[in-house]
Amino acid sequence: MKTFKTSGTCARAIEYDVQNGIVTACKFIGGCPGNTQGVAKLVVGRKVEDVIAMLKGIQCRNGTSCPDQLAQALESETSAVA
Repeated sequence: MKTFKTSGTCARAIEYDVQNGIVTACKFIGGCPGNTQGVAKLVVGRKVEDVIAMLKGIQCRNGTSCPDQLAQALESETSAVA
């Protein structure tokens, strides 16, 4: 599992894992439990690029959101691989 320190959200961090371009695990540390658990369950089993396209740019406060932060984490993952 990798840990991404979030910025500008109630969640403090996101733990996630990616195998062969698929999100295999996701857990938000902090944040609104119902929403973050729901987002985490919905992204597991999906292609990284699909998750990024679905969540990038969602706004909550401070110009970002927990889903947007997950998209940023996954983008950093894909740029590190490229």
